[in-house]
Amino acid sequence: MSDDTMVRWTITVSKETDLALRSFLGSQGMKKGDISKFVETAVKWRMFDKTLAEVRSKFADIPPDELQAIIDEAVAGVRKEMREDDDR
Repeated sequence: MSDDTMVRWTITVSKETDLALRSFLGSQGMKKGDISKFVETAVKWRMFDKTLAEVRSKFADIPPDELQAIIDEAVAGVRKEMREDDDR
């Protein structure tokens, strides 16, 4: 990514977390500069996890068969739209 698409964060973590992360990155063959990539990936996964939990809780009272039918209908609709876009 270019510098104009990046922002700088200042974060604070415990020494224990810092050492554990640096040891982990080192064991994976990564370098100090890879901390930013690791943090960005971790943040994205955490946001995804939280969003997924929220969605699951909203649909918890819907019977599984009914939920599957809703999902199947939505997938079919998206596939139809994609085919129509491809034909244009």
